[in-house]
Formats: sequence, structure tokens, C-alpha cells
Amino acid sequence: MLTAPTEGAPNEDALKELVAAELSAARDRSLGLTTGALPRPELTAQVSPLMSPLVWDLAHVGNYEELWLLRAAAGITPMRPEIDDLYDAFEHPRSARPTLPLLSPDDARAYIAEVRTKVLDSLERVRFDPANPLTSGGFVYGMVVQHEHQHDETMLATHQLRKGEPALLDRAAPDLPVSLVEASEVLVPAGPFTMGTSDDPWAYDNERPGHVVDVPAYYIDTEPVTNAAYQRFIEDGGYDEPRWWTEAGWEWRNSSGKRAPAFWTLEGLTWVRRRFGRVEPLPPNEAVQHVCWYEADAYARWAGKRLPTEAEWEKAARHDPETGRSRRYPWGDTWEEGRANLGQRLLHPTESGTYASGASAYGVRKMIGDVWEWTSTDFYGYPGFQSFPYKEYSEVFFGPDYKVLRGGSWATHPLAVRGSFRNWDYPIRRQIFSGFRCARSL
Repeated sequence: MLTAPTEGAPNEDALKELVAAELSAARDRSLGLTTGALPRPELTAQVSPLMSPLVWDLAHVGNYEELWLLRAAAGITPMRPEIDDLYDAFEHPRSARPTLPLLSPDDARAYIAEVRTKVLDSLERVRFDPANPLTSGGFVYGMVVQHEHQHDETMLATHQLRKGEPALLDRAAPDLPVSLVEASEVLVPAGPFTMGTSDDPWAYDNERPGHVVDVPAYYIDTEPVTNAAYQRFIEDGGYDEPRWWTEAGWEWRNSSGKRAPAFWTLEGLTWVRRRFGRVEPLPPNEAVQHVCWYEADAYARWAGKRLPTEAEWEKAARHDPETGRSRRYPWGDTWEEGRANLGQRLLHPTESGTYASGASAYGVRKMIGDVWEWTSTDFYGYPGFQSFPYKEYSEVFFGPDYKVLRGGSWATHPLAVRGSFRNWDYPIRRQIFSGFRCARSL
């Protein structure tokens, strides 16, 4: 698997080969989640007001690609300007998209194929000019690849919400080595570290600029909270005790009627979960997922802990105390297979004790992959933030309405996550593949 360039990036020809390969890989995945997985009627249906019809996502990734790689990067005349409004994510909420005159599945597939052909043709002529921030280091191409993989993860959330027979292949879990987790939490000493990045060529604007943050000492969980641990919170009456919940969280609990993570059901004395159309016993040692921020925060209070701040999470994941540097991944600066559960290779998190080789310098595990992890931090730009290349990617979401998530999930592609990557969502969201770990002050 190829990954994004880092410092000492390859020459332009090699970078273009990487771009072409990753564009192809992302498209194969998109088609496998849409026209390759479901009949046409299901592609145009809406499984939940929270999600778009899958055919909207399919055409949207092609329209986004046309906007940025043909019009902006290559200066090519618009192909289908009349559909721009339909596939502008800010013009129409997801709940309203089924009412739009969307392209049919066949037309959407033909459109995105035509866009891709023109992109690959124009790629030979485009220069990755270091003086042009849009094309320098292939940034805009990396942005489009990451964007498509992000929508692929959104499509997976749509698949999880749909009813009916399984449509996705559930691959056999690999024989992963399991090593003892010797301590439930790790001490991260006080001190400064570099948060964010100024030189990662495919990093988004909200990851920039790199800046020094001095973090007091704290403990952080070695691994994410498991299903078994969260089940104990439920059995101890965690959903019925107001003192564990914030005022807004308690209001959500009362208005929603939720008493367990999404897709959990109690059958007699046994908890089961629905996962992509399969109902199965709840695996006790997998990381809990499909919990909202309010549930994660309540659990942490019940456990006598709290959610980590975003800075605490990133320091535990990236900082190397021996060199003083911040790594791109917990284990180092280059992507290595077998160190994290990413890329939809499985359709679920792995058991506790796996992927020990992906631990950070502090010995904290699974900070990349398995589940997105809620932090206590509201989503804002870093000091010196500059919106690029458009405000609607990050800046319009800044404020206390959104909480930051970190680390990616099993559904996240390796190209679409790194130690500095920031995700965000409303604190009520549960359809995403979200979990958490806890922290506590020294």
C-alpha cells in the first residue's frame, strides 16, 4: 500500500505515479460499497435522515474531483456545471437529498468515470509547482484522495444503518498476535511537545501550523475502553445516575431514551449487536464503538477519570521523549502494514492486546485505527490557523458545537489519517465508528 509523501518527498514523476495508484484504489473502494454491493433501488434509498443516499455520495466524490483536479488544478472547462448545486454538501442537508434530481446510479458511475479519465490525462501536464500551495507536493490530489476515502467511511456508516441482509463481505479475522497489556494506564510526564504539523505535505489546514504545547503530567489508558468495561457501566446503572452526566448529556439521555451504545440489544441476559446485517454476541474484548460523546464522558466520570484533551491525546500518540520530535504515526514517520487496524480490512475493531507493534513511544496502544476516539476538546483552529483551500472544510465548523475525535477507525484508510489528523462531530453522533479511552490528572 502506498502512502502520502513525507519530508524528502519523491520526484514529480514518482509522486504522480503514487497519485494515480491511490486515486484508483479509492475508486475501487467506492464502487465496492455502492454499485458493486447493492441493487440500484437501495443506492437511491435513504436509510436514515442522518445519511445521504449512497448514489449521492458516489456522484459527489466525482463532482468534488472535477472541481479541484480538473477546474482548479488543470484549468479545464467545467463538464457538468448544472449539477454543482446538487452535490454541494453545504447547499442541501442530508435529510433533503433524496428529494433532489440526483443522477441515477448508472449515470453517476458514467460521470465519475469520465471525470477520472480526464484527471489522469491532465495529470501528465500539471506541474507540482512548489510556489503554488494548491499543487505543491501534490497537495490538491492528496486532498481529493483523502476526501473520497472519507466518504467511503461515511458509506460504511450508511451500510451499518441499513436494514436487510448483509451486503458486505465479512472477512475472516487474521491470526493476530496478542500480547499482555501489563498496565491499564500509562504515565505521560509533564513537558512541551509539538502539536500539529507545518511540513506534512498532505495535511489539512486544521492540522496546521505545528506549535509547541506544554502539557501537565497525566495518565492515559493504554487501550480504548472495551465492550466488557462499558457493559459494567450499564449494569451499574450508569445510564440512570444523573451525577455521571453533564446537563446537556442528561437531557440527551432523557430525550433519546438510549440506555446502551447504538446497535446493542439485550436478549435475555446476553448482549448482542447488529453489525452490517449480522446479529452476533457482543465481543467483550473489542473496543466499544457507536457511542456518542455524552456517553463517553459519562463513562469516564463513572470510572473516576475523564476524557483526554486533544493535546493529551496527541502527545501520547506522537511525542518521542528521546528525540523531542513528534512522529507522523505512533511508531514512526512511515506507514507500515501490520501496526494498526485500518483500511476496512475487517468490519470491526480487534481484540484487546493486538497491534502491540503499533504502540507509541510511551507504550500507548491503538491510537491509530480500531475506533475514532472522543476527546474533551471543542473544535477550533490552532494559533496561526489559515483556511486553505476553502473555509468549508474546517473553519465553518469551529466552535463549541463540535467535539474533536482522533486516531481513525478500522473503517479509515491509512491515507486519510495520521497522528496529527483531526476529526470532529456533534456530541450526539453515534452512527460513526466512535469509541474512546480515558485519562486522569496526576
